[in-house]
Amino acid sequence: MDSSSVKYTDVVPHSDEDTDTTISNIINGIKSHSPGANTDMIFIAYNLAKAAHRGQLRRSGAEYIEHPVQIAYIAYTLSLDVVTITSALLHDVVEDTPYTLSDIKSLFGTAVADIVDGVTKLKKLQYNTHEEQQVENLRKMFLAMAKDIRVVVIKLIDRLHNMRTLEYMSPEKQLEKAKEVLEVYAPLAHRLGMSKIKSELEDLSLKYLDPVAYEEIRSGIKQKRQEREDYISGIIDTLKNKLHSINIKAEVTGRAKHFYSIFRKMYGQNKTLDEIYDLFAVRVIVDSVADCYAVLGMVHENYTPVPGRFKDYIAMPKPNMYQSLHTTVIGANGAPFEIQIRTWDMHKVAEEGIAAHWKYKEGVSGQNEMDSKLEWVRQLLETQVDIIDTDDFLNTLKIDLFADEVFVFTPQGRVVSLPAESSVIDFAFAIHSEVGYKMVGAKVNGKIVPNHYKLKNGEIIEILTSSANRGPSRDWLKIVRTSQAKNKINQWFKRECRDENIEHGKDLIDKEIRRLGYTHAQLFREKWLEPIMRRYSFITLDDLYASVGYGGLTAQKIVMRLREEFIREKKEKEKEASASVSAASEENRRREHVSSNGIIVRGIDNCLVRLARCCRPVPGDDILGFITKGRGVSVHRADCPNIQLSALPEEDKERFIGVEWADSKKMNYVATIEVHAADRGGIIFDIGKAVSDMSIPCRSINGRVKKGAAIIELGLEISDTAVLDRAIKKLYQMPEIISVKRKSH
Repeated sequence: MDSSSVKYTDVVPHSDEDTDTTISNIINGIKSHSPGANTDMIFIAYNLAKAAHRGQLRRSGAEYIEHPVQIAYIAYTLSLDVVTITSALLHDVVEDTPYTLSDIKSLFGTAVADIVDGVTKLKKLQYNTHEEQQVENLRKMFLAMAKDIRVVVIKLIDRLHNMRTLEYMSPEKQLEKAKEVLEVYAPLAHRLGMSKIKSELEDLSLKYLDPVAYEEIRSGIKQKRQEREDYISGIIDTLKNKLHSINIKAEVTGRAKHFYSIFRKMYGQNKTLDEIYDLFAVRVIVDSVADCYAVLGMVHENYTPVPGRFKDYIAMPKPNMYQSLHTTVIGANGAPFEIQIRTWDMHKVAEEGIAAHWKYKEGVSGQNEMDSKLEWVRQLLETQVDIIDTDDFLNTLKIDLFADEVFVFTPQGRVVSLPAESSVIDFAFAIHSEVGYKMVGAKVNGKIVPNHYKLKNGEIIEILTSSANRGPSRDWLKIVRTSQAKNKINQWFKRECRDENIEHGKDLIDKEIRRLGYTHAQLFREKWLEPIMRRYSFITLDDLYASVGYGGLTAQKIVMRLREEFIREKKEKEKEASASVSAASEENRRREHVSSNGIIVRGIDNCLVRLARCCRPVPGDDILGFITKGRGVSVHRADCPNIQLSALPEEDKERFIGVEWADSKKMNYVATIEVHAADRGGIIFDIGKAVSDMSIPCRSINGRVKKGAAIIELGLEISDTAVLDRAIKKLYQMPEIISVKRKSH
């Protein structure tokens, strides 16, 4: 009875022998309830999963096979059928091993393959953000869920086991997973009526999201356990005696509210644990609906009911199929407590929800009844089909899943359930989309009310319509609460007003651009728009404008993405400009240190520099600097014979200094080449013409004859050795040339 006794640890096997034992227990348990069930499929699936996951470990260090085995065991405890248990064993095989869906289908059939496919995440696709991937995985799950609800049942069980072992994840992952479970999966379990799973998911999420509050509640309940147990035991004994006196067979139990429920009451009502009296509820389970109302009368005869705290979920079941009578009464000591009264069938549905529709031997039972109870899933998918914005999808999904509801009536007495704070417009679209489109007003309990009127429990709503009505107003989008109404309105504008949507979308985008302080020309560039168009499957820019115009995508989402690209490019340009400025500064620094000869002396800003006459270096030559006595730095070619280290005294070797050519400063230098050629008339003229044809200035020319050969020295004005090499190659093309070499002194 004390919820502090619940252990939130993962009871998992720790060896192959243990997993084998667990599977044997599942198979034997199914056979005892349903001898004709095909348990061979479970055994084959286990062996395949065991082989496929061999060598894979969970973060806890346990063999991975323990996870699907535990999922299968939880499915077994919920009395789910063989197909579901088989799918539970195989749910990670396609995602994490080489096995494909085709393999699963050929071995286990289409039903198992479809369930496994529905549970498998879309990991192989590329998404811009984690949120986008989460949304697409949820879309896929809901589509598969509409075909076979067992997909989401396995997904919930999978999440439950993962939450039980969340201690092995990083703190960041713990918070992320706990938040996701509290926002999506626990509400989903609630909508499916699976209260046991929903309660444990909520409590485990609280344990990681607010460990201080969790521990405060746990320890507080534990400290006063005996006191509260004695109090509830007295109430139970009294009720049993009264039931016996009116000949009603019943089981009466007390149960503690789960931690998250207490947490919400403490922080929602700003109360301490000591100030909350209804920590425990008494549950009475009887054989028939008539007995339920008889018990209710007996309770109200013996205890004072709290006004406004009676709820008849038998006459008006919740959308998740939950049925029960709830009443809060005052006990003998003045403390209030809650009593829940239901039949055994209602109790099974309340605990197991949608899972109560499966049995080992039956598979899916009451399919027509199930289809009607899952109509909300199809409505949810229908309303989500046009939502392409990630944030909008998650927000509307959370609204559709959360539990706060209001129950109202049509004039014919039909009960309609809507989220709390819903307007009469939401009611109109819940009846039918055409009723919403033709709506011109509404009456509540016979009185005209404005369109923004918020519905209250038990009211009778009548929608006033006119065929002359031109359709909904855009202002309705600010009023409606349900995603069904919002998306039906958006669909109408999408279908009927494309031109208007395009103009409206342009206007919204321009306003958002101006609000952020930008211009249209700054942000609307083709290279940035292209990935957005591709992401949302827009063919033309008008498609984008129309989507924003009817509300499929927000102007803020589009403009923010374009703004991100603008800022990113701006930063890149600033970085490039900064690098360019730095390079220019370095170049200027180098220029400041360049001598008039185009030489940089390393480590010295200003000094006298001259080119040695002995070797006449030019750019391209390897050079060395030599510090002279009183004449600055003399620059020599590295191969100059006058500065060979072996020929210098020891004290002179220390006078060398590093020098380099300044690439940015082009200067002209005179280099002397010596040409040996066959002696003939006009040879000097021809050599001079060849040099002139290359546009190389010749500053000096001398010639003589020695041993029958003409020796000509040319002083050529060049900027670097590349020009000199070109001249030498050109001269070698003359047939009379014997050799051409550069003079070093």
